[in-house]
Amino acid sequence: MAIILDGKKLRDKLLEELKLKIDRLSEKPCLAVILVGDDTPSRIYVNNKKRAAESLGIVSEVFEYPGNVAEEEIIKKIQELNADKSVNAILVQLPLPEHINSRRVINSISPEKDVDCFTDTNTGKLFAGQPPAVYPCTPKGILLLLDEYGIDLDGKHVVVVGRSNIVGKPMSMMALNRNATVTVCHSHTKNLAKITKTAEVLISAVGEVLIKEDMVVKGCIVIDVGISKNSVGKLCGDVDFNSVSKVASYISPVPGGVGPMTITSLMLNTYDLYCEQKKRSL
Repeated sequence: MAIILDGKKLRDKLLEELKLKIDRLSEKPCLAVILVGDDTPSRIYVNNKKRAAESLGIVSEVFEYPGNVAEEEIIKKIQELNADKSVNAILVQLPLPEHINSRRVINSISPEKDVDCFTDTNTGKLFAGQPPAVYPCTPKGILLLLDEYGIDLDGKHVVVVGRSNIVGKPMSMMALNRNATVTVCHSHTKNLAKITKTAEVLISAVGEVLIKEDMVVKGCIVIDVGISKNSVGKLCGDVDFNSVSKVASYISPVPGGVGPMTITSLMLNTYDLYCEQKKRSL
């Protein structure tokens, strides 16, 4: 059976260390979140982030807007937050309503306060092999999890299933920057199983149960980023855990694997942005 990559255990360890650092600060880091509309999952995510921040002593401000809010109103608020020195990190909860240009809104965030690493400036740095202000939360969480278990990507063949701007694309670049050989698969990939069976590290971020035992070579390290519900309403990932865990060497569960590490990375990013801004103001 595979060794479980325990995101909850690592989360608790990292957040305990982070809280000790924040407790020593005379001023507290501040995370500003913009929430638009009544999307239930978005509201749950924002509430989870707020609880995590407040448990660490991070100031969390949530600015809520109705679903029909004008794009310019959101951008105006972001510009105010950019200018507010007490705000260190800005997050716009996605998705935004269809009438709002998400890229324009995201790019109105100052790169120095871009806690998700979503602006074109920080994304460009990442893809150019330069360090952005902070790294994207989910890929960063994955690498923290791999590091905790002593898994080095150098020279390994990493197969990433999914090409989203949030996980798949940045994950592929961050693995490449660690000297992995990277293959990215997606909905147009032919013979997916043939490719996944060549992976030494398999990272799936699709959102449906896709990865079965016959798609994984023995000893593979499997990272499950997906999250969905099965036919009986149980939370599950992209990977058929029961079967794949019999052949994998390491595997992350859903829930309890990558999920806890994503919010942990958000908290770490908020602290890092705070420290960098304070350093520049000296």
